Amino acid sequence: MLIAPEVTRISLKNILFPTDFSPFSHAALPFASTLARIYGATILMTHVVPPEPHLQVPLDRLPAQDDAAALGARQKLTELMHDPMVSGIQCKLEVWQGELGKVIPELIHERSVDIVVLGTHGHHGLSKLVLGSGAEQVYRTATCPVLTIGPKVRSAEDWKPRRILCPVDLAEDPAPVLHYALSLAEENQSEIMILEAMPLVPWQHRAVVEERRRRALQELIPAHVDDWCTPQLMVRFEYPADAILETATEHDVDLVVMSVHKARVSALSSHLPWPVASEVVSRAQCPVLTIRI
Repeated sequence: MLIAPEVTRISLKNILFPTDFSPFSHAALPFASTLARIYGATILMTHVVPPEPHLQVPLDRLPAQDDAAALGARQKLTELMHDPMVSGIQCKLEVWQGELGKVIPELIHERSVDIVVLGTHGHHGLSKLVLGSGAEQVYRTATCPVLTIGPKVRSAEDWKPRRILCPVDLAEDPAPVLHYALSLAEENQSEIMILEAMPLVPWQHRAVVEERRRRALQELIPAHVDDWCTPQLMVRFEYPADAILETATEHDVDLVVMSVHKARVSALSSHLPWPVASEVVSRAQCPVLTIRI
């Protein structure tokens, strides 16, 4: 039986904001600034200059200093630091050179990053992030949570995570993603919905299965959570991506917090693998926070 751990509040001190200076990247800035204000965090504004395509040997993952692209990026980041959206927030700029999928994990490690906030245009899921095709690896390799702002996300005006949806998979260890969602909910006094999607359950068995799964979900909730909220427990019998998106729309959710896996599992399972997260991000009307487990 899974034992519900105590919920300790998360601490966000360093927020990594990678940008390619496109409108899709810029759309993510208000969400980074909101989190920075809530948690008193620093925003690390970052641009990664790709290596020259003709080079056969990858460039060292060192901060770019002298080339024209790096100097131009530094100037744009300096201008971005004066955007009214980040007024009063401590910001730092980082210009690095190399392959995005290698630089971002390095930055996360070297700068003690607590969360990455980025934007995507959502074409073909996350394989075409505005940061470049290598940005898919951010989801696969990031050792910290990643908040992605997809192309269908509503305006960030007055955004706060007041209503959080947390899909879980009881076949996996749901503790990391659930702990993070509950911590965010407590910090922001949010409503929280905990969802398990179970496709391929025959209709005649669904009532019994739903009751069992609700009891199992309830066992995940630490007792003291009742002091500040009553989580809504949900079981749906659609495929995970559809269940998550439909629930988020029906309940006007402000944030989805879900897990991603480094490797894909069976497409017929109820797990929440990489392709599910990709579909959710590209279609969701709210930001999606992913945690690799």
